[in-house]
Amino acid sequence: MIIEQIETIIIGGGQAGLAMSYYLGQLGREHVILERQRVAERWRSERWDSLTFQSPNWNIRLPGFDFRAADPDAFASRDDVLRFIESYAAFIHAPLRCGLAATALRQTPDQARLIVETTANLFEAKNVVIAIGPFHVPVDPLPVGGTALHLHSSQYRNPQRLPPGAVLVIGSGNSGHQIAEELCSAGRRVYLSVSKHRRMPRRYRGKDYIWWYLALGEADTTVDQRQGAQPPRLLTGVRGGYDVDLRRLAADGVVLLGRVLGGQGGRLTIARDLGENLARGDTSFVEFTQQADEHASRIGLDFPPSDKSAKVLRNPTEVTDPVLTLDLANADISTIIWANGFRYDFGWIDLPIFARGTHSSDRVLEHKRGVTRVPGVYFLGLPWLHKLKSAFLHGVGEDAEHLAEHIAGDARL
Repeated sequence: MIIEQIETIIIGGGQAGLAMSYYLGQLGREHVILERQRVAERWRSERWDSLTFQSPNWNIRLPGFDFRAADPDAFASRDDVLRFIESYAAFIHAPLRCGLAATALRQTPDQARLIVETTANLFEAKNVVIAIGPFHVPVDPLPVGGTALHLHSSQYRNPQRLPPGAVLVIGSGNSGHQIAEELCSAGRRVYLSVSKHRRMPRRYRGKDYIWWYLALGEADTTVDQRQGAQPPRLLTGVRGGYDVDLRRLAADGVVLLGRVLGGQGGRLTIARDLGENLARGDTSFVEFTQQADEHASRIGLDFPPSDKSAKVLRNPTEVTDPVLTLDLANADISTIIWANGFRYDFGWIDLPIFARGTHSSDRVLEHKRGVTRVPGVYFLGLPWLHKLKSAFLHGVGEDAEHLAEHIAGDARL
């Protein structure tokens, strides 16, 4: 039975859903936000305790609302970001319905409206904006056997919650790096499986990397201009921010490994690609500084010169003498943390908006800047929805404004 009829339902009470609510509110459009648990739930329960945001405070913003901090160049903690999003919800008077998880989305029999089924009841709407972000389901770990505890990075909280013993972190993106660094600082024996990555300077010629990223126009690169998938950028705001070089972790005692290929009975097979991945990271660092120098020269920026005397860290012995097999028991590894990312879960959506059909577990969403082929169905907050910045705090508002205007325009027809 339909409990309530609403013009627009927003599914998800995180940054994307709230930005959407802001613009619909500005246009006077009726809407509600269905949130499965609490506002910004993933920041509450799926991030480790000591997480530090990778973008400086001055770049934390949502439509009509900036992050306030004593030091704009510092880096916010997990709880700072959570409080910011909570404050934003209060600031815009977001019409939240918390504790209602959407379990199904389909059209009415006449295809004129949309039905949202939740854990408690049914809603009928003209429009549905799916703003649940990209972090749906952890990527499945490789089967490796053994008795070690397996955790996804979204389940890790702090070193004290792990059983005694060494820890293997698989994946060297920003999450894997921060977690490995914290575990090493806590006195744990740490092994880090290094994946492809790009190194970036935290600051260059007096400006934070994010300043350059914006000035160079990277944030506004559209999906049509995208030149293939790129490895993640390594950045950190820990201890005020510094240049990330995984060799520094090695110097502190972390054992660097190549990519984990698989395993059986607790014995892992490791690729020979550690040196290659480190070298690629170095290449990206140099390429970025050259691009920044060219930009500064082209538009006449009077910035301090580049520091050519930066210390180059030596490769660890594992580069020339790689570890090709790792016996978890012999290495006393009691925990494996999989920092291997997430995959989408659109299994609850029963609509013809996917390239590979509506019943495949490997669904590829088809849309144009969040607008799908089914009238009234929109997506927001996904990576590369329209631009590189689409999934970020500083970028989601632009797409939200576009979709709100699209919804309001349809309402006037």
